[in-house]
Amino acid sequence: MIDWQAIIEEHGPTVWQTAYRLLGNDADVADCFQETFVSALGVSRRQQVRNFPALLTRLATARAIDQLRRRFRRPHGNGSPDDGSAVEDDSPCPAQQAQQRESAARVRQLLCQLPSQEAQAFCLRYLNDMSYRQIADELGISTNAAGVLLHRAKAKLRELFELSAAGLK
Repeated sequence: MIDWQAIIEEHGPTVWQTAYRLLGNDADVADCFQETFVSALGVSRRQQVRNFPALLTRLATARAIDQLRRRFRRPHGNGSPDDGSAVEDDSPCPAQQAQQRESAARVRQLLCQLPSQEAQAFCLRYLNDMSYRQIADELGISTNAAGVLLHRAKAKLRELFELSAAGLK
């Protein structure tokens, strides 16, 4: 029998941090947090879980991306007002802070346009610092396939970023 209270206490902060990096909004993160653990419960009922931290990180990333897609599909606005709040402030310059917030909001929006597996691979690598091997294990693919997903995700994000900067998308 799995002690869910212990799992939530031990891994909850990581799940919260993973979701917050993408969402930057406490209300959305709370929804994602709950969805992550509900999904983990479903997985644990179907199969034995060997690595809860990795499973929860992958699920939190996927749920956060889903939440971002819902956010940007809403008819009013381009996201919540605190879209850039997850970006750390290393610079005292207000212009740089504004630029960082705008860039973070744009990346969040563009992540929604990637295929799900590419978006997950990108987030696991660049937001959660997972290795290619760890990403491959989590997504059930080869290490080479993880590299291909990351390459495609970066290329598509770069292209989408340039198009959005030029006002074409």
